[in-house]
Amino acid sequence: MTTSLIINGAAGRMGKRIITLAREAGTFRLVGAVDLPQHPDLGKDIGCLAGLENLGVPLSDKLEGKADVVIDFSSPQAADATIDFCRKTSTPLVLGTTGLSKEQLLKVSSAATKIPIVQSTNMSQGMNLLFAIVGKVAKALGPDYDIEIVEAHHRFKKDAPSGSALSLAEAICKEAGLDYPGSLTFGREGKEALRQKGTIGIHAVRAGDIVGRHSVLYSTLGETITIEHNAHSRDTLARGAIRAAEWVATQKPGLYKMLDVLGLNE
Repeated sequence: MTTSLIINGAAGRMGKRIITLAREAGTFRLVGAVDLPQHPDLGKDIGCLAGLENLGVPLSDKLEGKADVVIDFSSPQAADATIDFCRKTSTPLVLGTTGLSKEQLLKVSSAATKIPIVQSTNMSQGMNLLFAIVGKVAKALGPDYDIEIVEAHHRFKKDAPSGSALSLAEAICKEAGLDYPGSLTFGREGKEALRQKGTIGIHAVRAGDIVGRHSVLYSTLGETITIEHNAHSRDTLARGAIRAAEWVATQKPGLYKMLDVLGLNE
């Protein structure tokens, strides 16, 4: 069985890798490739842009046509059009775009009453295992352990902290009984910047071509426990998105996470 696929953000780094790996999987048929209206490569074949053979799919600035699933790795500014298109055409959606506003998140929830949506700040299988366990670790260790989250990404990443760092913090708060996002502290500076009990520090590093590194530190007087995930390439995220696309195409309407795709919510 072949799954027809539209990708929004197709000419970006993630979009190109998703196209390449979906092609290698042999179970997808690309029927649409979309990017920003001002993109210099509009009209060019997306296969050639991704370093593949000609796929007969030109890069477009419009979401149109029919597909079994849409994968969106675009930008917060472009995500609204994707959500509207999928809802109007009853197309399942994999939404990997981060930095969405509260209004957009509400829009996603509303659309999920009509169509199945997998939304995750990180599609990596390993990263989602962290999402599943970091809260349980915090609960087991108790309030005497200070918790800090450090995330590092490439110099081109726009949003900070990363959506994955916020997801880690949210999972910890849920299990540890802390307020989210009220208990979060974003970096520290000044002469009176002592750590406050019951807070979670989040720190963002932007440097070079770091794909993605997330560390959660649990520290008390006498010991420190660190749980860390390193993404070696974008392929781990792309493979997760492809797995999510195969899964969501057969689901009922609802808002799902990668934890659901991986069976970690069962």
